[in-house]
Amino acid sequence: MKDTAPMHAFGNLVPAVLLRLDRNPFHHGTLGAVRSLGRKGVEVHAVVEAGGGPMARSRYLRAVHRGPDGGSGGLDPDAPEALLECLAGVSERIGRPAVLVAMDDLSAIAVARIAPRLGERFRMPHQPDGLPARVADKAELSRLCARWDIPHPETVIPASGAEAAEAAWGLGLPTVAKWSRPWLLPAGSGLRSTTLVHSAAEARRLYERSEEAGCRLLLQRFLPAGPDTDWFFHGAFTRGGHPLLAGSGRKELSWPVRTGLTAVGRWLPDPAVEEAGLRIAERLGYQGILDLDFRRDERGCFRLVDFNPRPGAQFRLFTDAAGLDVVQAMYLDLTGQRVPEPVPWPGRVFVAENYALLAAVRGRQLPFRREPSARLAASRRAPAARADAGPGPGAAPGVPAGRRPGPDETTAAATPVPVPAPLATAPVGAGGPAGPVRVVPQRERGRVEAAWFATDDPRPFLAMLAAFLGRGADKGARVLRRVPAHGRRTARAVVRAPRQRASDLTPPAPAAPSAPPAAAAEPDELLTR
Repeated sequence: MKDTAPMHAFGNLVPAVLLRLDRNPFHHGTLGAVRSLGRKGVEVHAVVEAGGGPMARSRYLRAVHRGPDGGSGGLDPDAPEALLECLAGVSERIGRPAVLVAMDDLSAIAVARIAPRLGERFRMPHQPDGLPARVADKAELSRLCARWDIPHPETVIPASGAEAAEAAWGLGLPTVAKWSRPWLLPAGSGLRSTTLVHSAAEARRLYERSEEAGCRLLLQRFLPAGPDTDWFFHGAFTRGGHPLLAGSGRKELSWPVRTGLTAVGRWLPDPAVEEAGLRIAERLGYQGILDLDFRRDERGCFRLVDFNPRPGAQFRLFTDAAGLDVVQAMYLDLTGQRVPEPVPWPGRVFVAENYALLAAVRGRQLPFRREPSARLAASRRAPAARADAGPGPGAAPGVPAGRRPGPDETTAAATPVPVPAPLATAPVGAGGPAGPVRVVPQRERGRVEAAWFATDDPRPFLAMLAAFLGRGADKGARVLRRVPAHGRRTARAVVRAPRQRASDLTPPAPAAPSAPPAAAAEPDELLTR
């Protein structure tokens, strides 16, 4: 049997540089990457906003380097000379080549632009043809999904205010309005990447701000939110879109409620989500880390709603039983080391303490809920075993190697699309040959990992808590009172409001002009504004 013992040698250690151009000192994903690599003895540097926020207090961070323009997030990814100069200076200070990890969309897009000019200074995933910008562009993503038969919400790209109003009415109200390239939205404009609009007049007014936004407006059919509708997929891929580590999970709580980032998430294998994630990475020939967001529609179909060409803030959820996560897997691959065979750990839970508290209070929902017995049993089932000549990655049990399973076969498969698994042996099927399968001890399942608190690195949590409480007296009441109005409207639309479509009602007369609609605050603004 193939040697699959966990091996995290991290030999010939190469420094790592984490880049985040988004101005969000409470970005817990950056802290997760610092700890993930730092605990393995890697020298970790961070290029972020001045000061670095609570993350800068981590014992595993060697140094914080101020980003271009003070880390204000105002960098133009099409003219990233300031970033090139900044990274060159960081490289000079480190004194040797380093692995570069982009932690937000703007960073991934800008780095892809300047990658050929970074020379031998940094090791990074090879992303051809401006790929990060293409997949992060929500208009381009809708075209890619249509081309590759990836389920996606019905989307309209209006060419005028009248078309925007007509599209909103045709898609059904409420409807979702998105800016195709949210990283271009000017600071202080009040524009948000995603807004739930409740009238055709709102859609028209939003379209009329397209020039100010610097990108196109999209309107998408609203997919009702519920307790089992929001899912995500994380993966690390080597050249050719071959998976190193991948998994699917479900949002238990999000902030803002039902519309925002993952406040509490659980690792739950789902064949449809994993097959879609692996397929799109293979089609793109994707190399690097990605984070995909899915929402399940009324018919149970998972629809891809967002593609993030970088680690998701909750990537540490997908830490296998041997401690491997997507950031470590990518680091090992880029430094020419062997990536250990993953040991999946379904049932694992991730909690972002600050957002989970707000989401639980506003949503009146416990952070953890009892898992239905059928789903829990499925998540605990061992990954598909692989005989020496059996199906390869992406195959379902009983499907010949080299052919992807069809929809019926995927649904019928007892296990999710596998990422490389193994250790013990178990039967592949009734009367089938035995293959290697890693079984995680029952007592280890359900382990909870916090985004901020860690017994071996408590200072970031204390710094976050001090900032949270210090601003809470003034801003906490405002956060709980005003910001979640978007979440309240969404919940009412899901539970009570009948959907309105052009075929059901006659459009109302045009409304008199009024001020642009107020949008919900982005998660990163809840504690920084």
